[in-house]
Amino acid sequence: MYTGAVTTYTRRFDELGATDVETAGGKGANLGELTRAGLPVPPGFVVVTPAYDAFVAANGLQARIDAGGPAEIRAAFEAGTAPEPVAAAVTAALTELGSGPLAVRSSATVEDVADTSAAGQQDTYLNVEGPDAVLDAVRRCWASLFTDRALAYRASRRIAPEGVRLAVVVQRMADAEASGVMFTANPSNGRRDQLVIGAAWGLGESVVGGTVSTDDHVVDAATGAVLSRTVADKTVMTVPTPTGTEERPVPPERRRAPVLDDDAVRELAALGTRIAAHYGSPQDVEWVRTPLGFVVVQSRPVTALPEPMADPPADWPIPYDGGWYFRASIVEQMPDPLTPLFADLVDGAVTRSITRLMNGVMGHGAVRDGDVSLPTVNGYAYYFYRTSSLVRMLGATPTALRAMAGRPVEGAPPFGLDGWRDRAHPEYERTVADWTARDAAGLTPSQRYDGVVALLDAGCVYYTSVQSIIPLAATSELAFRAFHDRLVRRDGEPAGYQLLLGFDSRPVLAEKSLFDLATAARTDGVTDVLTGSDGVTLAGHLPPSSPPDGADPDAWTRWCARLAEHLDRYGHTVYNLDFADPVPADDPAPVLDSVRFHLLGSGTDPYTRQRAAAGERDRWTRDIDARLDPLRRRIFTALLSWAQDTGPVREDALADMGLAWPLMRRMLLGIGAGLVDAGTVDEPADVFWLRGTELRSALDGGADPDLRARIAERRMLWRGRRTVTAPQLLPEHPAMKALLARVMPASDQAQTGATITGVAASGGRVTAPARVVDGPGGFADLRPGEVLVARITTPAWTPLFTRAAAVVTDVGGPLSHSSIVAREYGIPAVLGTGSATGRIRTGQQVLVDGDRGAVTLLEDGATPEEPDAPSRRTGAVLAVAGGLGAAAVLAVRRRRRRASG
Repeated sequence: MYTGAVTTYTRRFDELGATDVETAGGKGANLGELTRAGLPVPPGFVVVTPAYDAFVAANGLQARIDAGGPAEIRAAFEAGTAPEPVAAAVTAALTELGSGPLAVRSSATVEDVADTSAAGQQDTYLNVEGPDAVLDAVRRCWASLFTDRALAYRASRRIAPEGVRLAVVVQRMADAEASGVMFTANPSNGRRDQLVIGAAWGLGESVVGGTVSTDDHVVDAATGAVLSRTVADKTVMTVPTPTGTEERPVPPERRRAPVLDDDAVRELAALGTRIAAHYGSPQDVEWVRTPLGFVVVQSRPVTALPEPMADPPADWPIPYDGGWYFRASIVEQMPDPLTPLFADLVDGAVTRSITRLMNGVMGHGAVRDGDVSLPTVNGYAYYFYRTSSLVRMLGATPTALRAMAGRPVEGAPPFGLDGWRDRAHPEYERTVADWTARDAAGLTPSQRYDGVVALLDAGCVYYTSVQSIIPLAATSELAFRAFHDRLVRRDGEPAGYQLLLGFDSRPVLAEKSLFDLATAARTDGVTDVLTGSDGVTLAGHLPPSSPPDGADPDAWTRWCARLAEHLDRYGHTVYNLDFADPVPADDPAPVLDSVRFHLLGSGTDPYTRQRAAAGERDRWTRDIDARLDPLRRRIFTALLSWAQDTGPVREDALADMGLAWPLMRRMLLGIGAGLVDAGTVDEPADVFWLRGTELRSALDGGADPDLRARIAERRMLWRGRRTVTAPQLLPEHPAMKALLARVMPASDQAQTGATITGVAASGGRVTAPARVVDGPGGFADLRPGEVLVARITTPAWTPLFTRAAAVVTDVGGPLSHSSIVAREYGIPAVLGTGSATGRIRTGQQVLVDGDRGAVTLLEDGATPEEPDAPSRRTGAVLAVAGGLGAAAVLAVRRRRRRASG
């Protein structure tokens, strides 16, 4: 047994621990910690950092280091001589360690610790024997502190040169039959309940370096059971030689043979679990199998481990039979899997509101209990319609048409433009104001929960009113465009939609307000502050926090007051209806980033753009009006006025859907803070991951010891589910799917090849790099001139359109928010592709053809094909039909107004 005495320049492994990084480097400190924990580690010692300091001083190397020049520094190190006390200490330690081949490894003071991972940046020498060879390897290890790759790594991490020193590990070589690496948490999905083991024949240096293929195993941490195994064709292996090591061919009979059987995997997994438990964190372990068993030659913290993520779902089991599940309408505002609390509450709220709307439009009894609901499948929301209810609704079509013409059923909820303007919007505002006042006066947690339920109900009732506007707005636009483009338009004249641009709406006004904030920043003298940091950093300095460094406190306070006014007016626009997602009012970082881009000159002036669009619109309108015969002029004027009146209202109505969301989030996070104080959950946002019944129980004082584990499990499931695209229709019946694809192109997700087709929503052609943005956290990443690729965009995404060259979405149609805003900004848009975010990579060059409704992936090397355009043909048919229907509705309404006047 090696029991050498402590010296100034060497220390045995069992004399070191995890806190000795400054003396032994990261690798040496970890080997000492493992040895003292009783884990199987080949014996050895560390040439500690005072020996490095003595070598530098004795050879006058500090001036050479300060002068720079990596090659010159290394040459000076390799020409140096170890001081006699250092050489004597190493020789004594070797004598006590005993003869045999050794591994000599660099151990930097910034290596193998939790916040850095400099492993492999310095050199390693294997199969070294004898004092002179070991001292030479030690000197070369010291020199490797100044290799190009080591210097580049430290520069990228901003590690100061004067803070870096190098120790050297000298360890008995293990007689390796096989070796490899083991992660005690799965690095691909972040799961702490899985280990990942890579194994190869021979020594492990090539495994760590990635130059040999390995058998890979995913292992259940609790049982050691192999969940998956991939056996590689292992062509080469690293073996010791008299002069070091070399790669040799693997014998044919062992190339495809598994390195580890199940028992060996189980034994190794148990060792890894023990190591992780000792450190209290996931570890990256290097192991060797010898004839006597497994030994550990290194363990370091796993850095940059992702949040745990479950496997993506492969099946889509429906909750109950007898109906159809659609992802449409309000569900389009829920692109991600729902958090559990929102899923529980929104189901009841939507069911109640949609039942009331349908019965108001189609007659009482058209929709019965259980006919409609909003369940989830793999966390994704779906509208469920019982088949029998669809038949009854079809029979109630005449009643629905009368309601559209302004004659809803008695007792119906607010319906149409007048109903939204006169009843739905004011009632929603009053409900929010009422609960705001109650919350300010003081509410118990249970009363706050009741308030959230009431506010979500009010929001869903409001949305039913919006749903009654959307068909009217769509009909008016389709009617005008059908009439104009087929019976009025001449060659060289703009398309019909261009005569609908240049009007104010809530999203446009919000963008103007952002531009005004940028203008005010220049006036207030805070431009440098706003352009010098990203939105997340700036948000941390908003009142009541201290101003950013370099900001004049009065100027910063003055500008922040302007920002507060903007957020008070527009901060309720939602990115996603799930109230677990912040809105701009409580996470203004994306807003601050948009202001920053305006100040940097990357955004367009919305005032100038709107004036130009309005000027072109009015000029063409006058020219067309002047040349039309009286009959066509009357129809043209009536349909144009109707479309111009209703279009902006649709955007206004959608933008205010989130009026209650800041208050609901404030209430829920307040409840969550109380649960943290009670020791029920770990953080206030955990409240979103509770089921409704669990939250009620917790508020009533019920204790559930498994709640934290269930929250962690739900978060993990959510992350896995979010990686897939939910089917637009369940069950996936071929005939129904084909029918649905005619009106919902995103339902056709099985697109292959270099061209992705969708809805031609805004004209033009652009070739540019893509940027896939999955939420407000990625807003700042969009660079001017990139193609914005997203699942869906809501009014809260509007600021991105000032920087985007084009827009591509998974969900949406020719009359969705994305298409309307893209036209206002004059950029191409292809919507409803169903699969763009899954098939397009950030940085990939794409050709967006907004006229054809096609996106070509140019890097695939395929020649762009002319795609089938079912959505475009369907749009034409719908436009003609919509135009005829709209003309009839418009005539009825006008006759009614004349009769009542």
